[in-house]
Amino acid sequence: MTDRLAEVLKSLRQGRGWTLDRLASASGISRATLSRLENGQVSPTIAALGALAEAFGLSAARLLAMAEDEPGALVAYADQQETVDPRSRFSVRAVSPMSGRLNADVVECHLPSGQGVVDATVTVPGREHHLILLDGALTVHLDGARHDLTAGDCLRFHPTRSAELETTPNRGARFLLARV
Repeated sequence: MTDRLAEVLKSLRQGRGWTLDRLASASGISRATLSRLENGQVSPTIAALGALAEAFGLSAARLLAMAEDEPGALVAYADQQETVDPRSRFSVRAVSPMSGRLNADVVECHLPSGQGVVDATVTVPGREHHLILLDGALTVHLDGARHDLTAGDCLRFHPTRSAELETTPNRGARFLLARV
């Protein structure tokens, strides 16, 4: 289990484009200890497991389950976690979350009309992204470039920092984002 948990921890960190220093800051666990955990040299304490799970936005039980189980083929709609920013009402639903040995994930996002967000949870530096606009209109400011998308467009990119997303006053946007 220690080796499998080490793989999961490393995959979660790298999947978010985080360095060991970034994870150390988010979890309160030293960089050296994180390195030993990711290399399977030590097992995490219960406190460390809880801190890591919180840093990744997971429960400790889910983190352990990822180390035990291969992901199932079906991700039922009822099991897809959704988060909503109360200020902008920007919602992100994990359609196909990264799990076990699956490194890609797919999220469905909705940004209401007249809203703008800079969102580090959607664009992950270091990963390949494919943003498919399903409905509406969306402007994406990314690495110094502006991209105006309409329904059916696909924007492919490797971000170096978070993207800025905005909608027009009269039209929101719903899109899928595949991250590899």
